[in-house]
Amino acid sequence: MKRLLTALFLSGCLAMTSNAAPAANLMPWPAHVEWRDGTLAIDATFRVRIAGHDDARLRAGIGRALDRLEKRVGINVGPRVVASGGALVVTCDSAGSALPKLGDDESYTLDVRASGAELRAPNVVGVLRGLETFLQLVEKRADGSFAAASVKIDDAPRFPWRGLMIDVARHFQPPEVIFRNLDAMAAVKMNVLHLHLTDDQGFRIESKRHPELHAVSADSGVLTQEQIRAIIAAAAERGIRVVPEFDVPGHATAWLASHPEIASVPRNYTVAKNWGVLNPVMDPTKLETDALLGSFFAEMAALFPDEFFHIGGDENNGKDWNASERIAAFKKGHGFATNEALHAWFNQKLAAMMTPLGKRLVGWDEVLHPDFPRSAVVHSWRGPESLAQAAQQGFAGILSAGYYLDLHYPAADAYAADPLPADSKLTPEQAARVLGGEAPMWSEWADARIYDFRIWPRAAAVAERLWSPREVRDVADMYRRLARVDEWLVETGVQHHAWPRFEGFSPEEAAALRVLASAVEPVKRYRRGQIQKGGLDYPLNELADWAHSESRLAREFAAKLDDWLARSADARVPGAESITDQLEAWHGAARRAAAMPASGEIAQGRLDTARLLAELTESAQLAIVALVHQKHLTPEDAARAKGLLERAAKPTKAAVEFPFLPALRRLFAAAAP
Repeated sequence: MKRLLTALFLSGCLAMTSNAAPAANLMPWPAHVEWRDGTLAIDATFRVRIAGHDDARLRAGIGRALDRLEKRVGINVGPRVVASGGALVVTCDSAGSALPKLGDDESYTLDVRASGAELRAPNVVGVLRGLETFLQLVEKRADGSFAAASVKIDDAPRFPWRGLMIDVARHFQPPEVIFRNLDAMAAVKMNVLHLHLTDDQGFRIESKRHPELHAVSADSGVLTQEQIRAIIAAAAERGIRVVPEFDVPGHATAWLASHPEIASVPRNYTVAKNWGVLNPVMDPTKLETDALLGSFFAEMAALFPDEFFHIGGDENNGKDWNASERIAAFKKGHGFATNEALHAWFNQKLAAMMTPLGKRLVGWDEVLHPDFPRSAVVHSWRGPESLAQAAQQGFAGILSAGYYLDLHYPAADAYAADPLPADSKLTPEQAARVLGGEAPMWSEWADARIYDFRIWPRAAAVAERLWSPREVRDVADMYRRLARVDEWLVETGVQHHAWPRFEGFSPEEAAALRVLASAVEPVKRYRRGQIQKGGLDYPLNELADWAHSESRLAREFAAKLDDWLARSADARVPGAESITDQLEAWHGAARRAAAMPASGEIAQGRLDTARLLAELTESAQLAIVALVHQKHLTPEDAARAKGLLERAAKPTKAAVEFPFLPALRRLFAAAAP
């Protein structure tokens, strides 16, 4: 089959050449860009000169940028900063805030010419943002040398809140995961690290006042206060704020494991091992609850300097409140007709507790209530409509709906989610309350080995949506630039290319499994939990864990196949041979993977997926041969293809799906008799 298809395509393929200059790979795309002719050579003579304000944070930022430049270019820049001359002159007006704050000026201008470059900013953070753009301009030329494109850039973010949420509460994420993700965040100009620190499955932060709280998670991982201070310092050095989240009153099993007296329903509480919306919830009517939260939150308010303090507030299913006679009597006595009214009263108490400590509360959609203080921020997981309602009611808000990295949606979906869409009906005053958004990475199905792999590079698309003008919306161009940024992110130390490791398999088996994994993606949204049990003790070393949330290879294959079909399945269309090359590669790897031994239903699901891929790719090659010869599949082959599509639409126990299935449907339809 391979030899026949190669001959068919080679007989008609046309060579393609292009004299066009390589397109720029900036991400996030700047607010204003003016390209010029020429380039600035980047070689061993490259130096930086600081004009104006100079301090340790500025020099550290320049040092990090030059570290990455040296890795990319393969040169040693030294001395790095000079008193005169310099190919890049950095002009900084002031230090700016030592600790970043919401609304800090992050603007900069960058002027690159063949004779040199100048980066200007009102403060150090603006310089840091501009340095990232300069690094993205540096590309390898045809002769092997490196240069930065000549350009004038005037840039500033669209939204002041551009965040990544790291969930350390489910699968614990140690400090090294957080530190390296700070560098990756800075590379794409994200400026808020949201740490989800408590949940049903873990209490992941040290409390010196109440050590019993974190003792329940001592065996599975806790961030010490010293480590938190180091994270805050590293984040501030990169112009990133750190916002803590302590989820109350629901998602509270880990709290109740050491303080059952504040529970709504008496029972024996231990840290949960399973996922889902669980019943345990704090009793907001008890003085013991107020005392514990007041003491602990005061300790945390002193530890985290940021103005914003996230209280969670989501997914209280109300079952334990409804089961409590005490709470029922309290609601009746205070005229609370609903649990929502009781929740709003609880949140008012928290606001009264935290406002004197200089904190503004942040909470998920469920906190939205007429009685909630207007100083608070509503964090929307429900969508732009919910966010708009909050803004209309006088609340500031941020969006996460559409940006959930753990749900495995493609970057294009996140790119389309806008906190302020073009058809927004908000007034200018209301629109100003929309602060931006965050990309959450919940860790139910991602331990520290997998975590970076699930975040990058898709989070860069979210970063662009929150930084760049609304009009920057070309999905194809976004993917083109994202592919380059994906490579550059490795320079920051983030380990999204270090997984999967295929533990327990031989090198030959791992090679086949790697190719198999490139053909699939994890099932979307929350479907994996419906197929596999999951939990804190669940091993994450199978096909759904090896597969990219979005397979670049599968996406590009589908695009090539659709393009070929649109051109009347002409064998002479440039790039057509790569379609059959990919089908053959998947077919061979699938057959090898299907022959491997398997133990357990999840591994058996992997074998079933491999067998199905082998059959799909074989049928696809038959369809291509038929179309190249301007014929159709036989009725038998067409019926077999239809059956394969039906089987492939239903996930196996491996909890993966074939992202190119729509393109195969179009292929089989085109070849149908």
